[in-house]
Amino acid sequence: MTVPGRRSSTFSRLLRSGFTDPSAAARLLDTDALASVRADPVLLDALGATADPDLALLGLVRLAEAQPADELPGLLDTLVSAKPLRDRLLGVLGASEALGDHLARHPRDWQALVTYEAADLHPGLPEFERGLADAHDPVALRVSYRRCLLSIAARDVCGTIDVAQTAAELADLATATLRAALRIASAAAPEDAAQCRLAVIAMGKCGGNELNYVSDVDVIFVADAPAANHHGAPAQGGDEGRAVQAATRLASHLMRICSETTVEGTIWPVDANLRPEGRNGPLVRTLSSHLAYYQRWAKTWEFQALLKARPVAGDPELGAQYIEAIGPLVWQAAERENFVADVQKMRRRVVDNIPAAQVDRELKLGPGGLRDVEFAVQLLQLVHGRSDATLHSGTTLDALHALAAGGYVGRADAAQLHDAYRFLRAMEHRIQLYRLRRTHLVPEDEGDLRRLGRSMGLRTEPVAELNKAWRRHASVVRRLHEKLFYRPLLDAVAQLAPGETRLSPRAAGQRLEALGYADPVAALRHLEALASGVTRKAAIQRTLLPVMLGWFADSADPDAGLLNFRKVSDALGKTPWYLRLLRDEGAAAENLARVLSAGRLAPDLLMRAPEAVALLGDPEGLQPRTHEALRQEVLAAVGRAGSPEAAVAAARGVRRRELFRTTAADIIGAYGTEDKPAEEDHGALVDRVGGAVSDLTAATIAGALRAAVHSHFGDTLPTRFAVIGVGRFGGHELGYGSDADVLFVHEPREGVDEQIAAKSAQAVVAEMRRLLQLPTADPPLLIDADLRPEGRSGPLVRTLSSYAAYYRRWSLTWESQSLLRAEPVAGDEELGRRFIELIDPLRYPAEGLGEDAAREIRRLKARMESERMPRGADPTLHAKLGRGGLSDVEWTVQLIQMRHAWAEPGLRTTRTRQALAAAHAAGLIPTEEAQILDEAWVLATRVRNAVMLVRGRAGDTFPSEARELGAVGRYLGYPEGTVGEMLDDYRRITRRARAVVDELFYGA
Repeated sequence: MTVPGRRSSTFSRLLRSGFTDPSAAARLLDTDALASVRADPVLLDALGATADPDLALLGLVRLAEAQPADELPGLLDTLVSAKPLRDRLLGVLGASEALGDHLARHPRDWQALVTYEAADLHPGLPEFERGLADAHDPVALRVSYRRCLLSIAARDVCGTIDVAQTAAELADLATATLRAALRIASAAAPEDAAQCRLAVIAMGKCGGNELNYVSDVDVIFVADAPAANHHGAPAQGGDEGRAVQAATRLASHLMRICSETTVEGTIWPVDANLRPEGRNGPLVRTLSSHLAYYQRWAKTWEFQALLKARPVAGDPELGAQYIEAIGPLVWQAAERENFVADVQKMRRRVVDNIPAAQVDRELKLGPGGLRDVEFAVQLLQLVHGRSDATLHSGTTLDALHALAAGGYVGRADAAQLHDAYRFLRAMEHRIQLYRLRRTHLVPEDEGDLRRLGRSMGLRTEPVAELNKAWRRHASVVRRLHEKLFYRPLLDAVAQLAPGETRLSPRAAGQRLEALGYADPVAALRHLEALASGVTRKAAIQRTLLPVMLGWFADSADPDAGLLNFRKVSDALGKTPWYLRLLRDEGAAAENLARVLSAGRLAPDLLMRAPEAVALLGDPEGLQPRTHEALRQEVLAAVGRAGSPEAAVAAARGVRRRELFRTTAADIIGAYGTEDKPAEEDHGALVDRVGGAVSDLTAATIAGALRAAVHSHFGDTLPTRFAVIGVGRFGGHELGYGSDADVLFVHEPREGVDEQIAAKSAQAVVAEMRRLLQLPTADPPLLIDADLRPEGRSGPLVRTLSSYAAYYRRWSLTWESQSLLRAEPVAGDEELGRRFIELIDPLRYPAEGLGEDAAREIRRLKARMESERMPRGADPTLHAKLGRGGLSDVEWTVQLIQMRHAWAEPGLRTTRTRQALAAAHAAGLIPTEEAQILDEAWVLATRVRNAVMLVRGRAGDTFPSEARELGAVGRYLGYPEGTVGEMLDDYRRITRRARAVVDELFYGA
């Protein structure tokens, strides 16, 4: 019994010693089992030095109470007199609840720590094999395994061994366990053991001698018949088959022994899914079967996995033969045809598969996690290990050291990555050690974080210090992940530090090829031009390029991205703001890399207006400008010009810059960046592009109109004049390569002769077209007036009354249909409004379109499908005229407008998607059908925009050239190597749309 005064003193001391619940700790110290040592200050200090003093004390009490009465004094005496043993025992109890439970169930196992009392004694594989030698059944094996694990954990938490030694010992213990499990399985089925040779090949972290406390142990099984039968004859085919069957039974039993749960829990799952064909393949194969698969069918990731292959159990000769046979295949993987595409697939994160709430707590797979380091090291091994055997290590830190020693990785970068990896692995170890559960999530509970921080040696503010250190190391990994690949390339071309080991030109070329650069010689030339020398400009480029090169490599055409970057840098390199913008504005450099490597259109626009790079660093720089702001800027620029040619050049300059703004925003929205994911609402993206390009076209036409009037008539034209946008222009749906469909209308001013007015209007139209058709390197802006009355045979411009007379007497149904998307875009606003009033009764006929007129529209559509499809074009992939494409959806929506807009005001819109939504809201199209049509229209529009972005010229079909097709796929959100899936998806989506069109439009 503790007296009150002493209790108060004990309470204060417990608080100072790090106990979070001093009252509970005081009660535990009062237990009879600790009576002889509770007052010993050495014990209290030792408990306070553990990761979790409360947990350590609870575990100690449970252990003491479980001791046989005659053995308890020995335990207590050891606690106060044998410091190394005391520190190890209490260290384990304070770090691992699971091992505390084990000691409570097996109270004599604490004595296993005595075996390793000497600080410099590190048991290896033989010691662990001896520790498991007496285990003859699965339950005994689990107990023995935990006893050995206890010895590793004790020296780990006390700092006797570091994180790399801990991982290596855990791998040794796993090896000994697999051997013991195979021994038990063989003893249970001696006839199977006699019929085969079985080798167990460790993969993953076990194979790499860097295992976690709790991890699946990845293996591959290889079998063969015994070297000779009992008559001394060589093994035959039948012997081989029987051997595989026997080996399969042994391997299955081995896996059950390790994986199944008993009263002593589970050791760890044995995972054989890295074998050829994965879960679908046979569990056990012969060596020749393994080789046949790897030579013909294996993917790059499988060779990456084989980097860590190591024979650990079973027939040692067969295991050695396996390693010898697959070694050359592993180191030739970088020469395989699909290596680059496979690497780009592997480089994409699996973060998408992590629940959103866990991404920020993922040590292994999250951004800046362990997987980043391991992937980078393994990729560099595959690329350079084919010519440098010093890189043939399955252990991450050893391989990283070898890469640095060979000049494949910068020494400073390697050192930072080494420290970060060790810290993250140590965190992973301590998180798993607590309950011996397989997890890579940093805990959220404050108490768990406190124990974790203290176990890492952070004692002042363990939670705050842990979070700060973790974020710092994760940031280092994120920052260095790309630099690891690319900084040595710059060192190779810049050669600024004499005596440093550098990549040879051949090694640099190999690395660039592996990262997706098709012309590594040219790429190195560009790097040399950008980064060589001692100028400030070259120094900044050497800082920027490692990250820029990684962003280029993420695209479908890294070579074009690097070449374009060199061109822009050459054009702007002498301006003081350019490199500073890229260096200091976080988003600007990544935005530029995405834009320069996504195709031809945006880079071509930028080359003609390099100063537009500044838009990429402005948070508002990629937002579309309003139509009125664009119109005012264009008209002001035209007004300042000294000639009509100069005026239209000024308008084109605004158009060029704004087209770049729109294309850049589109590309970045489609691709996403590190800080902002890709835009998921593709309809919003299409609407934004269509609206921006249409507004820009309207402003440019307004500028050309102003220039034409001013050059011939001064400030006032003798006739009022308006430009009416029709087709996609009037619908605010222009793409990058769309023509501007227009109608021209005029009305003589009061007192002006009609012939003079007509000639004036015709002169203005002719001058506008001349100015807009002047030679230029910019994307052309073609004005198409073919939808006017009488088509190409009719006058280009008419008076409002002439339009009225024509429509009243001669108008055909298709002309009324074409007017559905008519909207004033430039010129006299009042005249434009009156033109719309004139055509409304035509496009929205009272009581709706008659059945005869509807049949005429259907006949015209059917004829257009058969006559206008380009010869040789695949109708399932033509975005405009093909099955379920733009024409199908638009004609269906327009037919509904002409039949029902007289009664449904929501249908009176020039925009396809708005009309489709209004038709659905009015109950004219069911929900599913409306969604199908909308999805197809948005996709077809995006395909046309993507083709223009990638090729720099308009097109309605997918490109045939592989790189261009891949770039279209990347814009549409398809990873590298999945263009087949993209085409299949396009056909599926448009096929469904065509079925809806057949029902709603044709009445099928």
